[in-house]
Amino acid sequence: MTDLQESQIERYARHIVMQEVGGVGQAKLLAAKVLVVGAGGLGSPLLLYLAAAGVGTIGVVDDDVVSLSNLHRQIAHGTPDIGRAKVDSARDRAAALNPDATLVPHRMRLNRDNVMQLLADYDIIADGSDNFETRFLLNDACFLAKKTLVSAAVLRFDGQLSTYKAHLGAPHPCYRCIFPEPPPAGAIPSCAQGGVLGAMAGIMGTMQATEVLKEILEIGRGYSGRLLIHDGLAGEFRTVRVKPDPACPLCGETPRIKDLSGH
Repeated sequence: MTDLQESQIERYARHIVMQEVGGVGQAKLLAAKVLVVGAGGLGSPLLLYLAAAGVGTIGVVDDDVVSLSNLHRQIAHGTPDIGRAKVDSARDRAAALNPDATLVPHRMRLNRDNVMQLLADYDIIADGSDNFETRFLLNDACFLAKKTLVSAAVLRFDGQLSTYKAHLGAPHPCYRCIFPEPPPAGAIPSCAQGGVLGAMAGIMGTMQATEVLKEILEIGRGYSGRLLIHDGLAGEFRTVRVKPDPACPLCGETPRIKDLSGH
């Protein structure tokens, strides 16, 4: 059973019985290294399901501490964790869920100075951040580092999800092929301003975990080239096809962005 221990065969029995996963696939999960950016509403269900699935190494980047207003959606933390660093409470929750998964805390804010060094140690990057600056930085860094990026976003009753691997070339677009530039400051409210239904973060974070697992296992149809849009209030899902933009400043025919300085 691909060198799985007896306890692992029992723990992952519902994975192993599936033809698409099996013992070989479970061994891939145990050997995988995923970086989760953000231990909040999206990152919480994402990292917990990755840990439960047996992803061997999960890095978590977050510089924030747990507050009471987080707890209606950030299920990696509990009331006793208020005031603790989110990466520490997330590490403890993941360890209690599955000791096979090693959660590596990175208590810092992602920026141009540290992002490339962080990405180097991981196979797949999962963006659960809550701001456009980080989303664009991760898109650019993942393209330059040739890393697959699974990205989700949530606000109020709305969610989006896609996978970006433009470093592989056509037909894979990058985030900038859809959104060339960040919106003007204040144009889109933050979760603190606009609110978010807690369960919506759970839906999108869990779907994000599914896509990360599919990428590790190399199974199914991923979301590269497609943008999933979920209207939770209407109870509707729709998928928009996305092609690489020849004029994209990052991955287009004449790129203007060649490093993280924007040049």
